[in-house]
Amino acid sequence: MPSPAQTLGANVGLALTISTSSIDLSREKNGSNLNLMHVVVTGGAGFIGSNFVHRTLETRPQARVTVLDSFSYAANPASLAGLPEDRVRVVRGSVADLELVRRVLGDAEDPVDVVVHFAAESHNDNSLRDPLSFVRSNVEGTVVLAMVAAELGIRLHHISTDEVFGDLELDDPAKFRPDTNYAPSSPYSASKAASDHFIRAFVRSHGLRATISNCSNNYGPRQHPEKFIPRQIIGLIEGRLPRVYGTSENVRDWIHVDDHNDAVWRIIERGEIGETYLIGADGERTNTEVVREILRAFGRGPEEFVRVTDRPGHDRRYAIDASSTLGLGWRPQHQDFREGLAETIQWYRDNPSWWRESAALAEARYREVEEELPQEGH
Repeated sequence: MPSPAQTLGANVGLALTISTSSIDLSREKNGSNLNLMHVVVTGGAGFIGSNFVHRTLETRPQARVTVLDSFSYAANPASLAGLPEDRVRVVRGSVADLELVRRVLGDAEDPVDVVVHFAAESHNDNSLRDPLSFVRSNVEGTVVLAMVAAELGIRLHHISTDEVFGDLELDDPAKFRPDTNYAPSSPYSASKAASDHFIRAFVRSHGLRATISNCSNNYGPRQHPEKFIPRQIIGLIEGRLPRVYGTSENVRDWIHVDDHNDAVWRIIERGEIGETYLIGADGERTNTEVVREILRAFGRGPEEFVRVTDRPGHDRRYAIDASSTLGLGWRPQHQDFREGLAETIQWYRDNPSWWRESAALAEARYREVEEELPQEGH
C-alpha cells in the first residue's frame, strides 16, 4: 500500500517534497495584511479547488501552491496537468490524517502563509446513501485542519456552501445573509454546517485566525460530470436528453467559478478574522431556465428534456445577499450567464478525455439512484 503522502509523478508532472524538519511555532502574521507566498489548497484537484490553483498562479506570479487532495472519485489529476513544477507540488492524502496535515502545514523549509480549505464531499445524492463518508471528510477533516492551523498560527480560510441555510420559498424575496439561521436539509449540508461551527469554535477557543465563506452554485470548466450543468452538457454532446428532478422549478443562484475564487482571495486579503462572508452574483435561475439555455446553445428545442422523480429533501430556492463580500471591494466579472455558459460548453467540447470516464461512472450511479426513488403512482 502506498503511503498517504506520495508524488503523483507522471500523472501531473509535479514534485512532492514534504519537510519533516521541526515546526516553527513562533511565526505570527497580521490577519488582514498577509504577505502571501506559500498557499496550501486542500481539495485542489477538485472543481473549485483546481480552478483556484490555476487562478492563483495566473494572478499572483510570486505565489507557490501545495495541493493536498485525497484524489477521491471527484478529483481529477488532469486538472493540474501542465502547471509549473517550480511553483506547485501535490500531496496525495486526506485532510483527516492528522500527522500528514502537520507535516504539510509545518514545512519549515517553505513556511505556509495561508490554507484555503476546499476539500469536501459535496454531492447531495451521495450524502443520502453514505452520510458517514461526509462526516469523515467534511467534519473530521475540517477539525484536523483547524487544530493544526491553530497550533502553528497559520491563517485559514474555510470554503462552505449556502446550503447550510436550508432553502427559501420560491416566492420569497428574502436572501441568505451571514446572520441567517442554519437549517440544513441533507447530510451534505448538515456536515458543512457542522464544519462551519467548528471553525467558529476554534476561532473563539484556540485563537484560530480564520474566515468562512458560503457561496452559491458554481459553474465553469473542470466541474465533475455528476453536477447539474456539466451533466446536461455532456449528455447532449453524447446524444442524450437532459434529465431534471421533479418540476425543475427549483431556483439556484449561479456564479462563475473564477468570480468565486477572486472573492475568496479578496476575503483572505481584506476580510476580518472570525467573520463569515457570503459570495453570490445575483444569478438566480430555475433549473428549467438553465436547461433551456443549454438546449438553446446546442440548437435544440426548449422542451427537449426528461423529468425524473424528485429526490428527497430537494431544496426549493437558494439566493445570496453578497453585500458582506461586495463591501471588501470585490465585484463579479462574469455577469453574462449565457456567455459564461457558452464558454463552459466549449471547454467540455474541447476536453472529452478529461470527462469521458468519470461521466460514464456518474451516469451509472444516477441510474441506480433513479431506480431507488419511489415512482409516481406507487
